[in-house]
Amino acid sequence: MLKVLKTSWPLLLGILLLMVGNGLQGSLLGIRGTIEGFTTFQLSIVMSGYFVGFLFGARVTPGMIRKVGHVRVFSALASMISAVLVIYPVAPEWLVWTGLRVLIGFCFSGIYITTESWLNNTATNETRGQALSAYMIVQMLGIIAAQGLLNVAEPTDFTLFVIPSVLVSLAFMPILLTPTPAPTFDTTKGLSFRALFRISPLGCMGMLLTGGIFAAMFGMSTVWGAQTGLSVRQISIFVGVMYLGGLILQYPVGWASDRMDRRNLILGLSAVGGVVMLVAALADLPFWAYLTAGLVLGGVINPLYSLLIAYTNDFLPTDQMAGASAGMIFLNGLGAIGGPLVTGWVMGVVGPGGYFLVISLLFLALAGYAAWRMTQRAAPAGTAGFAGLTPTASAVAVGVVVEDEGRKTDGRPA
Repeated sequence: MLKVLKTSWPLLLGILLLMVGNGLQGSLLGIRGTIEGFTTFQLSIVMSGYFVGFLFGARVTPGMIRKVGHVRVFSALASMISAVLVIYPVAPEWLVWTGLRVLIGFCFSGIYITTESWLNNTATNETRGQALSAYMIVQMLGIIAAQGLLNVAEPTDFTLFVIPSVLVSLAFMPILLTPTPAPTFDTTKGLSFRALFRISPLGCMGMLLTGGIFAAMFGMSTVWGAQTGLSVRQISIFVGVMYLGGLILQYPVGWASDRMDRRNLILGLSAVGGVVMLVAALADLPFWAYLTAGLVLGGVINPLYSLLIAYTNDFLPTDQMAGASAGMIFLNGLGAIGGPLVTGWVMGVVGPGGYFLVISLLFLALAGYAAWRMTQRAAPAGTAGFAGLTPTASAVAVGVVVEDEGRKTDGRPA
């Protein structure tokens, strides 16, 4: 790991600053939008805009990189992010914010693809897995750290919009000044959705549902907190705890998944998440209990994402894993677009408790589908390696990680 840090620290530092900026603006908009008088459904549209842009960016960015190169794409997208971040308080209209969120989602998608390609290029076959694990950890730490910055100024002030803009601008320096040459960019031929669903119906449906869960969690948590009457400090702690849960439980779940039928874990985690979220939706809980629910939510959804990719790879030869990962990420993105929209509509009908209610129903739907699929075929005879991934990773990182894990494992069925 020390070797990885020595060669890749500029890239990791840059992505840390980017994630702090992204995490801060994502949390801030829910609070500021509530103050501005946006309805819950309007805010859900704003939050969904990010995932629309993210999905579009995943499709467009590879072509941009091939035409003008990594450096120019990264510089242009990062500059756009920095500019957009300071436009939010100048134009507090939900339609304007929606357009800005689409744009910033597009830019961050391209940024992730660019930096992950660079990181992959700096690593050797022996250190690639460690490098991408460090990258995932840095992503989570950046979002957690961002929540602390919510408390340095009032959400009605301009300051909290300037801080992420400055952080994103500073992120240019370590990445663009690194002596590592920009890599060549190759795309992997993907599998058709029909073929992917035939290979792993549970993987496909699971990615669609977890996309909705993650986006609802990421996009609507601060809206829920503001409507519930929590202070900014309490909201920042709640959001931070969710990501902390994902950081803590990723390894234990991964360890267990390599020693049992992954479907049992998918079913168990989804059921636990569904029940805990249902209690949070229906009961009037003290703040510490909501923190516990947030810890469970983050601790379940992040490992589930990795579990579903690993389970799908159990049925794939190594040379098809990267192509399959691109389709899985696309399905996750489609679910992510709908997650905040449905959550915002339900919150508008039943109140703040609708936040946990929608997430609960999505978890329970996944648990039910997993239980049904277990009656349709036996578990695979062998398993691919489990890789700790986050839903914010692009197809570049996911493809490299799953192929690397696949090469370490023998005896899996094709």
